[in-house]
Amino acid sequence: MAPMSDHEIKDDLPSNFIRSIIDRNLNENLYQNKKWIGSPGGASHHANAPLDSAKIRTRFPPEPNGYLHIGHAKSIFLNFGLARDYKGACHLRFDDTNPEKEDEEYVRSIIDNVQWLGFDWKFKDEDNLYYASSYFSFMHEAALSLIQSGDAYVDQQTADEIRENRGTLTAAGKNSPYRQQTVDENLTLFAAMKSGKQPDGAMVLRAKIDMASPNINMRDPAIYRIKHAEHHRTGNDWCIYPMYTFAHPIEDALEGITHSICTLEFEDQRPFYDWLLTKLKNNGLLTDPLPKQHEFARLNLTYVVLSKRRLIELVTNQHVSGWDDPRMPTLVGAKRRGYTPAGFKLFTDRIGVSKADSWIDYVTLEDAMREVLNTSCDRRVAVLDPIKLVISNYAEDQVEDCFAPNHPQDESRGKRVIKLTRELWIERQDFMIEPEKKYFRLYPGNQVRLRYGYVVNCTGYDVDKKGQVTTVYCEYLPDTKSGSAGADSVKVKGNIHWVSCEHAVEAKVNLYDRLFKVEHPGANSESYLDDINESSLTSITVQLEENLVNIKPMDQFQFERHGYFICDPDSSSKNIIMNR
Repeated sequence: MAPMSDHEIKDDLPSNFIRSIIDRNLNENLYQNKKWIGSPGGASHHANAPLDSAKIRTRFPPEPNGYLHIGHAKSIFLNFGLARDYKGACHLRFDDTNPEKEDEEYVRSIIDNVQWLGFDWKFKDEDNLYYASSYFSFMHEAALSLIQSGDAYVDQQTADEIRENRGTLTAAGKNSPYRQQTVDENLTLFAAMKSGKQPDGAMVLRAKIDMASPNINMRDPAIYRIKHAEHHRTGNDWCIYPMYTFAHPIEDALEGITHSICTLEFEDQRPFYDWLLTKLKNNGLLTDPLPKQHEFARLNLTYVVLSKRRLIELVTNQHVSGWDDPRMPTLVGAKRRGYTPAGFKLFTDRIGVSKADSWIDYVTLEDAMREVLNTSCDRRVAVLDPIKLVISNYAEDQVEDCFAPNHPQDESRGKRVIKLTRELWIERQDFMIEPEKKYFRLYPGNQVRLRYGYVVNCTGYDVDKKGQVTTVYCEYLPDTKSGSAGADSVKVKGNIHWVSCEHAVEAKVNLYDRLFKVEHPGANSESYLDDINESSLTSITVQLEENLVNIKPMDQFQFERHGYFICDPDSSSKNIIMNR
């Protein structure tokens, strides 16, 4: 999508506090002197660069240790949308500083998800796809500069000792006995960490700030650890890895990010973010303007879990079929469920961006999806619980064309032909032996219209040994066909759908319900797993109209009276699978 004009940016876009911050920053010309050479780097890298032609730079920085979920969609639309609207660039950066849990499988999936939602990371001639691991050398240099400026030291306390001496929210921490080591001692110890000869946990590099700070995150946080693990991109080149809170601000600075937008749980980390970047600027590694962090409320959605740990547990312990199970709140699962990028866009527009945490009812997401699908999906007929209807006075070899609109609100999509024959499939719920009050469908002696066809009169039925209805009999009124001059000659209250037994296409349909049966899984039980809905998936065999014989994976339709369905990726011409 092309960037909007300045006038449109000012007058037409939805207002939120982040847009207000950006408007203020641009009006103050905060970034007018920001340089960008076309690739990430520190102060010396950009020293002779031209002015950055991107008015702002944002980033979407997932860690490739799992699949993206619905909450990430909000961040994607926010970061990429802001860059688009303000004639800026949004970078896709993989925060791959933890070698133990990251994998190329997740990298590929994240790239696919961002593109599926309609975004890319290109800006003019730039391809802004980056990896934090590409900055390991600079991060090591930054750590050395902090040691040399007296702002970092190597601590040889155990993890338990560090934790105990950190203090509490009401009690100050205690200085490490290694805090007063000389610069040379710290450089020697840090080199020992890097040498590969020290075991995991033997030492950590800590920032030297204030162990009495009321913000516990400023009490000499760890910034480097020893970890003997193979990295998915750098292999075994490193055995020390930066901590996320150290790496993230540096990544933002190297990429020239102007607005580092994250969720509220990082609000307490902002003082360290600013402290670190200021120190590195003072040490000559970075230059103004430095990135600024801004926090917004994460997505809290009822009836789902968005914790990556819990999602991994659901997959690993086979509570679902995989990351792309349509019951999962992952974007790959949502895509397989038939959710659309346009539906996610409408949903994120409706919930907005705020500073206040709140719960969003899952119905809000479903309503947004239905609203989009109602416009985009053509209609088809499917009988989900079929029983046979025989038109006794219709010739056995007779076949007749009935005409159904592809979309009732859009005549331009035309009509399709549905074949009418003597024997039809109808829904079991559309017939009752003894009708309830205000039941207007088929029962002995009652008349209904076969949708797009004739008015029929019910004359009888058959049941099996268990008393289940197997066949319903009727007679049709020849002059009442829909679209004919006599269509309105007989008034009926009931209108039922059907498909021809001769021409119908058999398929498997997966009827999905919510994976959890309570709004807040785990809130009132011992484990969130106790709240799994055991009836969240029902698979049935159904009959589809003949026009679906060549349906392809990911084709979507509204099945009249039943809702929206998508053809599963594993579907084939010989084994059609549809997901509701």
